[in-house]
Amino acid sequence: MSETQEGFDASAKALNSLTTAAENHPNTPVTHLHRPANHESAHTWLGKILPASTLDNLETRFHMGNYVIDRQTGEKSFEAMSIYVRLGMHLLYYGSEQEKALHWQRTLELLKEQSLKMGREYDTPESRAHIEPFIKSFDLQDSLVEMVQPDPTKYATFNDFFAREIKESARPIAEPEDEFVTSSPADCRLTAYPTIDLATEYWIKGRGFTISRLLGDPALANLFDGGSIVIARLAPQDYHRWHAPVSGTVESIKDIPGAYYTVNPQAINEPGTLDVFCENKRSVMLLKRSSTGSPIAIIAVGAMLVGTIKYNEGVEFGANVRRGQCLGAFYYGGSTVIVLYPKGEVVLDEDLVGNSTNHKCETIMKVGWRTGTAP
Repeated sequence: MSETQEGFDASAKALNSLTTAAENHPNTPVTHLHRPANHESAHTWLGKILPASTLDNLETRFHMGNYVIDRQTGEKSFEAMSIYVRLGMHLLYYGSEQEKALHWQRTLELLKEQSLKMGREYDTPESRAHIEPFIKSFDLQDSLVEMVQPDPTKYATFNDFFAREIKESARPIAEPEDEFVTSSPADCRLTAYPTIDLATEYWIKGRGFTISRLLGDPALANLFDGGSIVIARLAPQDYHRWHAPVSGTVESIKDIPGAYYTVNPQAINEPGTLDVFCENKRSVMLLKRSSTGSPIAIIAVGAMLVGTIKYNEGVEFGANVRRGQCLGAFYYGGSTVIVLYPKGEVVLDEDLVGNSTNHKCETIMKVGWRTGTAP
């Protein structure tokens, strides 16, 4: 067996071990799926499963997390990635034969199988046992008061809690009287670029990224030539619904099947590798903006261990939506929402652009916070 094959098989075994451990409901998820990758116990556990050469390659190639900037304080902090994300990175980029590994049908099948497995598992009533440990491990206690249902014992399943609904009053939109202001579509880690070319220069390094591929429609992509892009990454601990960044009318919704690769920044920033945004399962909504009549694209991108992307009832072709309105929910795992604006439609806020370009960092944001305004 080749070293590449051995490493892949070991990584697949490790991921299956994590998702199987999640089926043992008395065990807190912080001891398996959400164990921080930089924790000593994570290194010890991986060392028991992965060959030494595989583990060395993984730890040399990838960091254990990402730096983010708090918009309100300007402070930079380090967020450790969960161990399952670390394994996802490894499955995505294995060793010297990374291009072959990226396209391995086995990789695609494994990630799909494990993502659907977690979706089924967290839809069972028994999965409620993971709600309280999840809250404690991510310090979510203080945020529960913001939820429509603040009592964690009232949720039927873990996925029911994961896609919990927030009170509209908890996420007021910035400058509601100004119809030209744009808002963050999610509680997220956000990057913003005045042009898509800047996004590919500073952030999206994956080989093959184009707006045409992302939207699955070359004619539609032409409408965003020279336009701006906002990328909102939802970590597992975030409130996991997405909202309208502008007011408008839904002109189309197109679901695009795809893979379940991790959307961790290190997967997006790695030069010359596969572009996960254009490979992953996603749904493309096109809005006709109320204030300008311009097209706005909102792309909900699934990711590793995300089983479902679901729109709210009534969010469909012809519906009128308002800025800040909830559009849909992701069920378990990390996810991303991408917003595309045509050229000249928006001037993105300087602090967000500066963090994204000068610091090459995501900014911690909440639904409704301002991202830009008219030129």
